[in-house]
Amino acid sequence: MTVLHFTGIKGSGMSPLAQIMHDMGKHVQGSDIGQHFFTEDRLRDRGITILPFDANNIKTDMTIVAGNAFGDDHPELVKARELGATIIRYHQFLGDLMKQYVSVAITGAHGKTSTTGLMAHVLEGYKPVSYLIGDGTGVGQADSHFFVAEACEYRRHFLAYHPDYAIMTNIDYDHPDYFTGIDDVFKAFEEMAQQVKKCIIACGDDEHLQQIQAPIPVVYYGFGEENDFQARNVVKTTAGTTFDVVIRNEFFHTFTIPMFGDHATLNALAVISLCHYENIPADIIQQQFEDFEGVKRRFTQTSIGDRILIDDYAHHPTEIRATLQSARQKYPERELIAIFQPHTFTRTQTFLQEFADCLTEADHVYLCDIFGSAREKAGTLKIQDLAEKIDGSRLLVLDEVGSLRQHGNAVYLFMGAGDVTKFQEAFENELNAGETV
Repeated sequence: MTVLHFTGIKGSGMSPLAQIMHDMGKHVQGSDIGQHFFTEDRLRDRGITILPFDANNIKTDMTIVAGNAFGDDHPELVKARELGATIIRYHQFLGDLMKQYVSVAITGAHGKTSTTGLMAHVLEGYKPVSYLIGDGTGVGQADSHFFVAEACEYRRHFLAYHPDYAIMTNIDYDHPDYFTGIDDVFKAFEEMAQQVKKCIIACGDDEHLQQIQAPIPVVYYGFGEENDFQARNVVKTTAGTTFDVVIRNEFFHTFTIPMFGDHATLNALAVISLCHYENIPADIIQQQFEDFEGVKRRFTQTSIGDRILIDDYAHHPTEIRATLQSARQKYPERELIAIFQPHTFTRTQTFLQEFADCLTEADHVYLCDIFGSAREKAGTLKIQDLAEKIDGSRLLVLDEVGSLRQHGNAVYLFMGAGDVTKFQEAFENELNAGETV
């Protein structure tokens, strides 16, 4: 049996892809750096071998799946070429795999991971599903009917996919180290739209998605009356959200989701739209909504004593606002403490004022040092530049995380795409030590 070797197996897409292939009976191994990432946990649960990067890992009869974070000069890829082994990039491998199923690609500047997780869970209640979620979760079933995959726009990687359906949640300017501006992002999505085979399901409340041109039907969902699938009579409680779905001005069904914030309603509406297109009954959709437990690092909650700690991947101003809105809905009586670690110098510089504006919606703000990326130079930007724009904000270092205790029974939102989780873990340790004293 050919060995599939994943160079960069801990990547947020690579890890779930390796899991899928393992589940489908393939011989899988991979390599990466020694540092622990949450994306590796499910690999280890399956007993998948994770090696340190080393050219000697590569053998002639292997197929090398190369992570997009690594250039062609990576020692393992150089060795593979020398041996004549097959090399295929992550997004190309995934694109080929998706062709074997009724494929659903979920893309957008924000909401991809949460929507992918919800879509996979709901479809699972109807027919077998394989899925790849960017939180490090992958499940493969050889007899799958559907294949649901998170499709990232960064460096136009999603152009490797030709899905049956595409969900487009929104278009926003992000990844300023690659995209030149919002027009460049829009062009990428429009290119993607040309490759979809059956239907595009897009958020019609997004002004950019309203302009998408495609050779196949574009179905719109959202709160606005002009949408094909509209959410009306939205009722928000501390237990979740209930709303009516109206399809082209005809009442369809009332749904309740155990989730919070307008973005969660929109994500659910995207799922409902696709399910309606695939003739999946409303009662199956609702049943699957009820026991959806969420995805990793998306409003993931931990309670210690009377404090609520929430881990969230929010790393763009739009996402921070959505996370704060969710917390306000679920915990309207509590103070919100934002602990934010900016991710990449280019993003922080580009959205410096926007970060300041959205973070001021929290009651107290703590800022951790900028988490840089290997694909950029640090430059002269400092976390103090952001702190100066937020009145009353404080800088937080790891060995002073105990200072957060002063806020008592608040909601602590640890937000960022870097390693902000280490601050939460340190705070949890402090609180747990206090509980046992």
